[in-house]
Order: sequence, then structure tokens, then C-alpha cells
Amino acid sequence: MRRSLVRLAAGIILLAGAAAADPPRFGFGRPATPAEIAAQDIDISPDGTGLPPGRGSVEQGAAIYAASCAACHGERGEKPLDASMRLLGGGGTLATAHAVKTVGSYWPYATTLFDYIRRAMPFQAPQSLTADEVYAVTAYVLHLNGIVPDDAVLDATTLPAVRMPNRDGFESAYRPPR
Repeated sequence: MRRSLVRLAAGIILLAGAAAADPPRFGFGRPATPAEIAAQDIDISPDGTGLPPGRGSVEQGAAIYAASCAACHGERGEKPLDASMRLLGGGGTLATAHAVKTVGSYWPYATTLFDYIRRAMPFQAPQSLTADEVYAVTAYVLHLNGIVPDDAVLDATTLPAVRMPNRDGFESAYRPPR
């Protein structure tokens, strides 16, 4: 019995040591370069930290939206192929059993819209829009929701200043850097 316990203890120690060792190497791949990491480090904080240089107007955004977004989201964002892709409407519905969560009714920060468009749109070619194009499409979608005027021009300074209708509808875990 004692010999079995000693063997069991030795086995546990060997397993613990193996678990702490480096993971196995498979003979392919390489560590990412700093440039490759930087290309993927494109997140935007609610306060605008991380926004790239550039600018875009509502007028420019209308043309880009028509060419790159309308096929999925509808001509003006109101009649998409799928209800989850709807961009407009939903005001006053969040406290109901049938909440309509859109950019204008639900999203708390305009910078989140920029981040999402930049990272994931257009669906068939994510991350293919330039920073100027993303600012322009963001301006257009915010204009469609009545959040910015038709002469709005967004950039890294003006975008974080946009006050979304549901800004105070969330308890944020985000804490700006000090």
C-alpha cells in the first residue's frame, strides 16, 4: 500500500512538472512581429483613444453607404435583410418587451460604431475601408438616426464628442486612463 502511495505521489509530481513546462512545439509557425501585432491592434475606446487620423462627412458617407452597405442594411438602414442588421428606429422601445436595439436607440458611444464599422464592415470585405471612409459612413449612419446634422464632419476630435441617446443607459466597466 505504501509503495502504491509513493508511486501515486511521484506520478502527480511528474504530471505537475509536465503541465508547468513549455507547451509542445509543432515545428511550424513563428512569433508575430511588432508590425503584425500593430495591424491587429485597432480597437477604439469610448473616449476616442485609438482613433486614427482622418475625417469624413455625412455627404461622403451617403455615397460610400450606397456602394458598400445598402445591400445588407437597406437603402437607409431601415429595411435590412435581417432584423438584427437594422440601423434605424427603436426609440422608446428599450424598456418594453419588444425592444428594438439599433445604433440610434441602443448603442451608448459613437466611437463604438466607428470601431465596429472599421473592424467588421463591409461584411464581404472587412477592414477594407480607409479611416476617412469609416468616419464618413459613421457620420452618415449617425445622421440617419438624427444624432448629427447633415453638415456634420467627424474626426478623432468630433466623434468622441457625439452624445448618443442611450449614453446613460448602461453601467460601464470602462474606466478612462488617468
